[in-house]
Amino acid sequence: MTESSKPVIEAEALGKRFGRVTALDGVDLSVAAGTVFGLIGPNGAGKTTLMRILLDVVRPSSGTVTVLGNTPRAGGAELRRRVGYLPGELRLESRVTGMTLLSYYAEISGGVAPTSISRLAERLGLDLSRQVRTLSKGNKQKLGLIQAFMHHPPLLVLDEPTGGLDPLVQQVFLELVREARDRGQTVFLSSHVLSEIQQAADAVAILRAGRVVSVSSVDDLRRTAIRRVSAEFTGVTAEEVSVALAGRPTLTNVVVTPADARTHLTATLTGDVDGFVKTIASFTVAELSIEEPDLEEHVLGMYGAVDAE
Repeated sequence: MTESSKPVIEAEALGKRFGRVTALDGVDLSVAAGTVFGLIGPNGAGKTTLMRILLDVVRPSSGTVTVLGNTPRAGGAELRRRVGYLPGELRLESRVTGMTLLSYYAEISGGVAPTSISRLAERLGLDLSRQVRTLSKGNKQKLGLIQAFMHHPPLLVLDEPTGGLDPLVQQVFLELVREARDRGQTVFLSSHVLSEIQQAADAVAILRAGRVVSVSSVDDLRRTAIRRVSAEFTGVTAEEVSVALAGRPTLTNVVVTPADARTHLTATLTGDVDGFVKTIASFTVAELSIEEPDLEEHVLGMYGAVDAE
């Protein structure tokens, strides 16, 4: 295995306990170089604990983890300089200006281009001459993003990175993530909002109660997600439509009703639409609507399946 093909993050049976509380329970995870990997899960799922382990802020109770080929403990300060980290709970020195604070971080990180800070600040719409204590939560979050991105580290670890950002700035953030990937950097980011992850990530792991429920590409997740469909047919009875659709496991909540001279169908479709379209192709279709996959509902369904075990 070449250096570039080695996983940037690799966890095996990773566990973390805080007293009687299990924060992580046997997590297996592999993040490929040059990808954007999303970690999705509700608050308390273990996302922040996992990220803190990667930075050696906390240490695992069991299992193993490597980051950029080193264990976080053995890698020490040199490894942390190669990681751009945005914590979920951002604490900043408040009695200095934004530029003073970032200049200090630049000395620690090393390798920061002279114009990198100012360009990022301009894109994010942040006035670096203001003292940190006068900044809103959103502007403090921008400071955190700049310190994470400014030295172009091979790995970015971003915990709930868009918290406090307005929608326009969120789009700028997503652009920065895509640009980092295009440069060959790896981005590992967490969120409890799936729609945010699906706009940027190549792959996503769903974490629930300290366990990985699923790991898949965003495209695969979309293909197996839930869509709502509705259609209207002419020249066919409700009974004929019901018979044609009977026994299709991908269709649930099927309701077929006569409506004036038409037959109306509503249903929930899981998975690929091809089979459904071929089934109704023999009918005269007056109207057809297939919604975009509801990934949020799909993920919540996975959470429910875990709770039922």
